[in-house]
Amino acid sequence: MTHEDLDQLLEKALLLDDHGALAKQLVGLAEAYESGDISRAAIFVLAAEEWRQAGQPARALELFQRALEDGGEAGTDPRAGIADTLFELDRPDEAREVISEIAAGERRDPSTMLYVAETLMAYGDLEAAHSWATEGVWLCGGDEDMREALLRTRYRIRVDLGLPEDDLDALLDTEPSKLSNRGGGALG
Repeated sequence: MTHEDLDQLLEKALLLDDHGALAKQLVGLAEAYESGDISRAAIFVLAAEEWRQAGQPARALELFQRALEDGGEAGTDPRAGIADTLFELDRPDEAREVISEIAAGERRDPSTMLYVAETLMAYGDLEAAHSWATEGVWLCGGDEDMREALLRTRYRIRVDLGLPEDDLDALLDTEPSKLSNRGGGALG
C-alpha cells in the first residue's frame, strides 16, 4: 500500500462520511498486507481511529493493540491511542498504567507526547498534560509544525492551570524559523 492509495481510500470514505465502513476496509487492508510504504501497524492505527470516530471504542482498542503487537512504524506510539481509548471506556486506572509504560520507555517522540498531553488534558490531569507537552516541545528538533502544535496545546493547558506566560509561551509569537533554532532541554 502506498501513501497515494491510502489517500484515495480516505478521500472516498470521507465523502461518504462512513467511519465504520472505512475502518472495516482498513482492517482488511492491514490483514492482507504484504508490503508498501505504509506499515501494517500504521494501517491498524488508522482503522482504530476510524472505529473511534464511528463510536466503537472497544473495536478501536483491539486495533490499537494489534498495531502495538505488530511492532511496525506507526508514527505515534499505539499505546497513546490505547490509553486514550481506555479513558473513553471509563478504565482510567488502566489508561494511567499505559501512560506510565510510555513514560518509562526509551522511545519518546513529539507526536506521542502531543497525543498523551491532549488525552490527559481531556480527562482533567492538567499538571501531567503540561509536563508531557513541555517535554514534547524539547523533542521537536526542526519539526516546526509539531512544535507549534505542542506549544499551542501547552499554552491552553497553562491558561487552564492559571499559570502566567513563560518563555515557551512567548515562542508562539515568534517567527517559525526561530522556533527550530531553540535548543532542547530537560523539564524544569
